[in-house]
Amino acid sequence: MNTIQDYINSGILELYVLGMTTDEENIEITKLAEENIEVKKEIDAISEALQITSEAFSPEISPATKAMVMATIDYTERLKNGEEYTIAPLLSKNSTIDDFEPWLNRYNMQVSDDYETIDAKIISASDEATTLIVWLKHGAPIEVHDKEYEHFLIVEGTCTITIGEESHNLVPGNYLSIPLFIGHNVEVTSDIACKIILQRVAA
Repeated sequence: MNTIQDYINSGILELYVLGMTTDEENIEITKLAEENIEVKKEIDAISEALQITSEAFSPEISPATKAMVMATIDYTERLKNGEEYTIAPLLSKNSTIDDFEPWLNRYNMQVSDDYETIDAKIISASDEATTLIVWLKHGAPIEVHDKEYEHFLIVEGTCTITIGEESHNLVPGNYLSIPLFIGHNVEVTSDIACKIILQRVAA
C-alpha cells in the first residue's frame, strides 16, 4: 500500500472488524491502529456501523459471528489500552485448566452479563494460533475446517462434541482435537454454560 488512505480503502479493515483476517493481519492491523489515528478512527467507525447493522438485522447475523466480532473489538481495545501482548500455550492432551489460570482469573476476561447464546474473549492471537475463552449456553452449529485445527479444553460445565458420526462427552479438564475436513458440532449438556478454552491452529 502506498499510503494510509490506500490501506483504509483496500477493505482489509472491514474484514478485520468482521473477524475474517488472518492472525498475521490481525497483529499488523492492531499495531497500525496503535500508531495511526486515521486507522484507529476508521476501525471505530466500521465497528459502530456494524453494531448498528447487527441490531437492525440481527436475525441474519449468527450468534457465533457476532461473538467473534465483539471479541475482536474487545481484544483490540485491550491492547490499545496497554494490555501486554502475550502468547497462550498450545493446547495438547497434556494441557490442564491451571495452564490458563492467568487469563481465566482476570477481571477483564469474564463473561458478559447480557450475552445471548455465545460469548468469547480472545486470550492471544499469533501467526500460529488464536486462543479464546468461549462460553456456550446451548451449543454451536456444525462446522467444517479446512485451514485450521480446532482444539478444546473444557473449563466448566459439560458438553457433547460430535465429530462426523462419533460423539465425545466432555467434562472439565477434558481435551479434544478436531481434525480437518470433518463436520463437528457442540451440544451443551449441563445446566450452566459450558466454558471452554478454544484454540485454532493454522494447518
